[in-house]
Amino acid sequence: MGAELLVMAAGMGSRFGGLKQLEPVGPCGEKVMDYSIYDAKRAGVDRVVFVIRREFENDFHQQVGSRFAKWVDVAYAFQEIDLLPKGYSVPEGRVKPWGTAHAILAAKDTIKKPFIAINADDFYGRNAYQVLADWLSKPAQPGPERYAMVAFQMTNTLSANGTVARGVCEVNENGVLKAVEEYTTLEAHEDGVRNIQPDGSVTKFTGMEPVSMNFWGFRPSLFAHLEELFIDFLKERGQELKSEFYIPFAVDDFIRTGRATVQVLNTPDHWFGVTYREDKEFVVSCIQKLVDSGEYPHSLWS
Repeated sequence: MGAELLVMAAGMGSRFGGLKQLEPVGPCGEKVMDYSIYDAKRAGVDRVVFVIRREFENDFHQQVGSRFAKWVDVAYAFQEIDLLPKGYSVPEGRVKPWGTAHAILAAKDTIKKPFIAINADDFYGRNAYQVLADWLSKPAQPGPERYAMVAFQMTNTLSANGTVARGVCEVNENGVLKAVEEYTTLEAHEDGVRNIQPDGSVTKFTGMEPVSMNFWGFRPSLFAHLEELFIDFLKERGQELKSEFYIPFAVDDFIRTGRATVQVLNTPDHWFGVTYREDKEFVVSCIQKLVDSGEYPHSLWS
């Protein structure tokens, strides 16, 4: 029985300037997520749940979901700004949903099995899906929940066209995640990578650090933990107009409170993605090279 794939595709693509999930990057008009679903299917995934904005449902189904219907079971969940626990409301002036952990929480009634959670606009590579699907196929163990993630090297995840947000990971000698901290303005700089906060403070990195690219392996038990933590988040930051409930933040809390352990899996595959419109040309060329090498067919779904 294969795992499920949860695709976080509700973002408006604010930095990219449009609905970037629907941009063609493959030789036959394939989107980045076409390759994600193709790789996931090769790894044994048999059902895909797209988390989207309800207003995009028709366009998304026509341009994306319908392409896969005969290959995998397709379902939808909706991340809306007013998807909040009872007793909470959207603060006046807020226009965007509540982040990646909120996106995953939106699928709590749709996901039924262990699942891989990914960003719609990130290319992770075939091996990443295989190692995570293999890990999820193992029986659940007693004790704290056991989740997993695939980590990528920081320098291999930057954009030449602007800053990026990444969860920087601290890993112990057994490959278990100790902590993950979100940095939202990472950029290449001189001998490594730097992050500049709004207050002007600078954090420097070598660039060799493992980072989360939102490539997670979870079990449905996650949803109850997320619901509980989301209430805590809303109590503390719910009135901020741009606060976001990030999945690395949630995972870090689970680790610190002993509710879960997270195994960090590694992959030799190179990550790439479309954060800015200028990134698209690079992604198109990378995919063409993979097609030319035989890693992917010229037309994925023909």
